[in-house]
Amino acid sequence: QLRLVESGGGLVQPGGSLKLSCAASGSTLDYYAVGWFRQAPGKEREGVSCILINDELTNYKDSVKGRFTIFRDNAKKTVWLQMDNLKPEDTAVYYCSAGIRYDPCILHSFYYSTWGQGTPVTVSS
Repeated sequence: QLRLVESGGGLVQPGGSLKLSCAASGSTLDYYAVGWFRQAPGKEREGVSCILINDELTNYKDSVKGRFTIFRDNAKKTVWLQMDNLKPEDTAVYYCSAGIRYDPCILHSFYYSTWGQGTPVTVSS
């Protein structure tokens, strides 16, 4: 059974960078779409970025384009989210998830069935 574990969150100043990782166990991520979502206090969970593992095709929320990069390792067991030029509005708990493979991958939680426990990101001076 597929399990996902996130790491890499923390406190960073505006303009700084963080690299989140999502490690899979119990299965490789072949044939999945993997998404990164975030949920800020009092707000709904929103999709940030996703990747089709076998094709490495990606999709991004408009507000993070040019700042965030999603990529995976050759073994197809880890997906990273490189976050640069972070802003206070990026503050949230970040979750990775695996789900149905559509092309392009879809940034909506409905299409994802396996979730990690989340890692908190705080952008503040």
